[in-house]
Amino acid sequence: MITRHRALAAASLGLAVATGGLATATTAQAYDTGTTTISCSAVKVRTAPSKTSTVVGIGYRRDKVVYDQWAYRKVEKTWYTHGTVTRRSDDKRIRGYMIYNCANPYETNPAPKPSIPK
Repeated sequence: MITRHRALAAASLGLAVATGGLATATTAQAYDTGTTTISCSAVKVRTAPSKTSTVVGIGYRRDKVVYDQWAYRKVEKTWYTHGTVTRRSDDKRIRGYMIYNCANPYETNPAPKPSIPK
């Protein structure tokens, strides 16, 4: 019984260390929720801030975005916006990460682009 508890504790610690290692790959900054529109002709909405993560939908130019977080992916040197896209064509809501330059253009975003973390 004690051995099983030790194994569970060791596994939990290992998971915490592994998760901590993954968290350093992306730096996220939370901001007040804001609203903007998609400025690119189309942008893929993904499950994680990465160009290789699963695509959950596509947002199109002038679709509304309610964002609540930005994430910087050091490996890709790319900022991502996290939020919900509401498509104008079918009112479908898609939640996930999209490339910052398509979902948070300077013209419609009151906050400046975050600085690159060191």
